Amino acid sequence: MARLLLCAVLISMIQGKPSRTAHRVALRRAVHQLFDHPKVFDDPVALKIIGRDAEAKLQTASGSGPKSMRYLRAFLVARSRFAEDHLAQAVARGVKQYVVLGAGLDTFAYRNPFETLRVFEVDYPATQEWKRGQLEAASIAIPATLTFAPVDFEKDTLADGLRRAGFIANEPAFFSWLGVTPYLAEETVLSTLRWIASSCSQNGVAFDYAVPRSSLSFFNRMVFDALAARVARAGEPFIGFFDSKALALHLRGMGFTYIEDIGSEEINARYFAHRSDGLRVRGGLGRLMCAQG
Repeated sequence: MARLLLCAVLISMIQGKPSRTAHRVALRRAVHQLFDHPKVFDDPVALKIIGRDAEAKLQTASGSGPKSMRYLRAFLVARSRFAEDHLAQAVARGVKQYVVLGAGLDTFAYRNPFETLRVFEVDYPATQEWKRGQLEAASIAIPATLTFAPVDFEKDTLADGLRRAGFIANEPAFFSWLGVTPYLAEETVLSTLRWIASSCSQNGVAFDYAVPRSSLSFFNRMVFDALAARVARAGEPFIGFFDSKALALHLRGMGFTYIEDIGSEEINARYFAHRSDGLRVRGGLGRLMCAQG
């Protein structure tokens, strides 16, 4: 099997250092817990895992930030809710393995309600070391149902890393892959999805992806440019984009039989309808997809 070089490091990270983007995403999930009501994504661990100093600053903040940050935060919490909603459906079908690709400061494993579900967090070793420090500092226990699967993609494959962690490749699993694909080349993304589909015909995966800049309106291109510049300054530039129809065709060709693909309008209708605080997704830069065998 071809080596799954997830951009050498899972989120194009600087050698030996954790992703800056991972902490920013965790901060926005924490802000959601404090300032957005009702919550779209209820995460009682979100404030603890960001660190005491960051939590203290949020607790004393006077507001939840400018509109542009609220639009981004809405997308981030919606994608987590989307993934975990589909995970719950997979567990109901009997799935007992959950793989979080590019886990960062994801908190599912520390509030896992499913007694029979094993969780595997896959990430670059430096990011997992940093996360362990965050967990220890916050006195968040590592549950017996969680296994860390550190993978240095310059030297190893996703398959090998998961096998060492005790993952059973030919048994059904559900994968989440959030906030990663825009930082990877198209073929790298497709190779990973192809491996997920080929390992077990009953596997499923939830992920988000960025659409091509050329498909956006003038206003949304401005929004995209501002966000792209910000992540590039953090050393993690956007490089991977997908046309929705072409991506769905790729997935069907891999053997996935169920595909759900939703954009801003569908996300807002599902998760942000009838709110009085104006929290919603805007811009059409990213979409959410679930593919199931």
